[in-house]
Amino acid sequence: MDLTFLRHQLHQQIIDHPRMMQLVKLPEDNKRRVLKSWIQDSLIAHQSTLTKEQTEELSHDLENEILGLGPLEALLLDPTISDILVNGPKQIYVEKQGQLILHTATFDDAHHVKYTIDKIISPLGRRLDESHPMVDARLKDGSRLNAILPPLAINGPILSIRRFNHGQNIHFTQLINHHSLTKAMADLCSSYVEQGANILVSGGTGSGKTTFLNILASQIPTHERVITIEDAAELRIRHPHIVSLETKPANTEGEKEITGEQLLKNALRMRPNRILFGELRGREAWDLMQAMNTGHPGSMTTIHANSAQHALIRLEQLIVSFHDYSASKLNDQLKQTVDVVIHLERTSSGQRRVVSINELHPKKQSALVPLYYFNGSDFIRTSRQSKYHSLTSRIFL
Repeated sequence: MDLTFLRHQLHQQIIDHPRMMQLVKLPEDNKRRVLKSWIQDSLIAHQSTLTKEQTEELSHDLENEILGLGPLEALLLDPTISDILVNGPKQIYVEKQGQLILHTATFDDAHHVKYTIDKIISPLGRRLDESHPMVDARLKDGSRLNAILPPLAINGPILSIRRFNHGQNIHFTQLINHHSLTKAMADLCSSYVEQGANILVSGGTGSGKTTFLNILASQIPTHERVITIEDAAELRIRHPHIVSLETKPANTEGEKEITGEQLLKNALRMRPNRILFGELRGREAWDLMQAMNTGHPGSMTTIHANSAQHALIRLEQLIVSFHDYSASKLNDQLKQTVDVVIHLERTSSGQRRVVSINELHPKKQSALVPLYYFNGSDFIRTSRQSKYHSLTSRIFL
């Protein structure tokens, strides 16, 4: 028997039945129990042609299709999976512990993938069709979704989900145990936060910038008011006084977008002690630099870059791209504004590591001063002295 055809047939029968209106009104806890009973009733007529294993498989698949996200449902429930990558209907990769693995689950066809994407984005007021062949969205748990349709995607609908685990509560201790940095480096980073240094965390995609920013932010003194601004609310900071703001994409008519720049300007009117900006990508870079210079020391942000030096170059390029400023004067101002650049990298084996901690010393010929770097096998402490002497002198003795 063609189980795929039978599943499609039963699926249609169940969702077309008038009693589905009853299911919608039930509490979430009862929905799956009631649906399972209906599915078992629908399978009675096919018992003679199905094995016990096939019956259980059909029942499970139908539950996930009707109440969940089909083949993705089990993957989204697995806390060890950090990324789900659907490369067309017959290929799903997942990332576990930094490694990409081809998963056994598949979709039936391209229509099945598109149906699942629509099921995710429709409640969010987003659409994916010929007129809007690309979409970015956020799931209820904060995970980020990107989807793209043919003809832009050659192999069928492509879906990428970057997971966000709310239960993840990482401290410096875990990073030390995973050899992502040393205790002396962690102490230095903590002292930067305590003393109100403006910190730029740089690194490539998946290098752990947001996780590291979370850890840094957890060191902020509890009496301070913190405002976070993000495209997708991923920061989960253990702090008693925090206000979280999130950008809003344009609607299907291309209107009502709220940008990070707009939220940042509004945040300055909300009496923050510190501002945490999830990731610098555009016009907001200049406003954040101004905020750091005008009464909000200790602010932090992240930026995509290949090195600490490249992070400063990218920051300068972002500002120059949107504002008419002299590059030389801007460079001098950035040296006076950013105090610390912490660069992270992710190895081919999935290991995430702090590969350099750098301070900006504006009066030195080479303003970017490395205090720690990773040489490929060990963390090396340079002979340079931190400008934050009061708390760091005890660290380096």
